[in-house]
Amino acid sequence: MNLRVQSLSQKYGKTTVLHDISFSAESGKITALLGENGSGKSTAIKTIADVMPCPENTVFAEGCDITTISRSDRAKMIGYVPQYFHYTAYTTVLDTVLLGRRPYMSWTVSDEDLQAVDEALTMMNIEDLSSRYINELSGGQRQRVFIARAIAQNPVFYLFDEPTSSLDLRHQLETMSVMRNIVRKNGSGMIVALHDLNLALKYADSVVLLKNGRIYAEGTPKEVLTRKAVADVYGVDAERVESESGTFIHPYGPVGESDL
Repeated sequence: MNLRVQSLSQKYGKTTVLHDISFSAESGKITALLGENGSGKSTAIKTIADVMPCPENTVFAEGCDITTISRSDRAKMIGYVPQYFHYTAYTTVLDTVLLGRRPYMSWTVSDEDLQAVDEALTMMNIEDLSSRYINELSGGQRQRVFIARAIAQNPVFYLFDEPTSSLDLRHQLETMSVMRNIVRKNGSGMIVALHDLNLALKYADSVVLLKNGRIYAEGTPKEVLTRKAVADVYGVDAERVESESGTFIHPYGPVGESDL
């Protein structure tokens, strides 16, 4: 499934946060939304997920306006993982991940549902936590649980808002690797809001770089994440380093810091 955003604007009260942005995300690929705090990344994700009201004729799935698709069908189509989680204390990890199967369940839990949950727990390496209560877990563990819930949902498209923000370095890499493998294997798509430019360079197929709610640049990570772009958008003097292990952004400090 291809997902297209067309002339999307969004406001908080009277303040416009997104200004007429347009971009596409393809199935089988990871599209990263990048930009400094307040640039509109989370707002874009929430609007596409219909957590914030999605204006008509601005978000299309396979050419179909998503506002015309029923909520139950959208739940099968799009899996959303927010930046901040709302959870019920004393709910087990297993039950939390099982909620991802809700769009498919009738009166009982099927073997297919349980198998999807088991596979999601295994992918996120949290099988040992299945009987633990959510409120007993660390922030990073909870984040992996909610990613597992989205995986169990088996959507056509994933929308992730800062999925690695609470994870340590190893689990950041593992999580992005798992999601890349799922996207490649299943032909699903993914839009992910990220702060870490090096994760985008390593795992994203395309990036949309936002500045003040507008698209500054769009393309492959190497095309977009230039020294000038990092300086213009983040106000950071940085160098892009090529090595045998890949391409990396090495920051030196705020632009103009050496002149202070």
